[in-house]
Amino acid sequence: MVSPSDIADSSRISATIPLGERLKAPGHAPGHPGPDDDLPRIVPRRHAGRWLTAAAALLLFAMVVNSVVRNRAFQWDVVGRYFTTAAVLDGLLLTLWLTGVVMVLGFLLGTPLAVMRLSANPVLRTLSWGYVWIFRSTPLLVQLLFWFNIGALYPTLGLGIPFGPEFVTVKTVNLLGPTLTAVIGLTLHEAAYAAEVLRGGILSVDSGQTEAAQALGIGRQRTLRRIVIPQAMRSIVPTSGNMLIGTLKGTSIVSVLAVHDLLYSVQLVYNQTYQVIPLLMVATLWYIAVTTVLSAGQFYVERHYARGSARALPPTPLEKLRVHLATLRARLYRATAPDARPAVDGGR
Repeated sequence: MVSPSDIADSSRISATIPLGERLKAPGHAPGHPGPDDDLPRIVPRRHAGRWLTAAAALLLFAMVVNSVVRNRAFQWDVVGRYFTTAAVLDGLLLTLWLTGVVMVLGFLLGTPLAVMRLSANPVLRTLSWGYVWIFRSTPLLVQLLFWFNIGALYPTLGLGIPFGPEFVTVKTVNLLGPTLTAVIGLTLHEAAYAAEVLRGGILSVDSGQTEAAQALGIGRQRTLRRIVIPQAMRSIVPTSGNMLIGTLKGTSIVSVLAVHDLLYSVQLVYNQTYQVIPLLMVATLWYIAVTTVLSAGQFYVERHYARGSARALPPTPLEKLRVHLATLRARLYRATAPDARPAVDGGR
């Protein structure tokens, strides 16, 4: 017995079949209307509000771009002249080096902190929590200034027997320069956040995965390395990518310590030429360029670790472009091609 819903479903399906496919159906002679030709054609709903909002947004964007491009105060010729100078490129290289070193050392220190937070030992768990609490509660600038003036608290650092003689003694002033102080301060700050990122990623893996591995007799180290970590990376990678971009921009704060990063190099130039706006635009454009490259790399890393959780991987920008071009080509063909449906004499 056929229900009315089955008839409606079959009608809906046949209405979506292109005309060319229906003309090729068995029992349907070419050039003559078939039984499904009188069915209504499905037309997508018109979204007038969506188009109006898009038009208003594009108009606002065009106004902003016009104000930036035509504003002579930006002095784009000066921006182009200083964009690739040696001083700016040296500052950019130091910024990239500082970002990479801080991220690597931060995660190397954050990994044991995350393990301590997940440990059953209450002492280790409390110490790790205290470290994260202190460094997340203190502003980064305060931490950098504290480490920069560490010589006021500890003029010398020594290595020896506790409460006994010291074999090696080093003056703090000679040991901690501006660059080393920036590395220490940023690393200790970054490790607190890295520990929470790793801990959250490990906790995102269902506990049944570990239980199943234990039931199969797999050791804890192998379970963590082959089962837990690969699944946790789906949660760790996006947050780590955001941390990397944040660290890249956060390194600009070391300019208060006279570290010759990108921002400080630009400041040295405009302190001599008094061209503040164009030199700041040079730094801004370099930060945007590097952030764009890092964002693209983050996308492909996330896509790599999404292979086991998604049936279909998210399309790449190139694949999206191909789909949009194919859709545009099809619309242009339908708009320009003659009507493929043959005329039928009504008297026959």
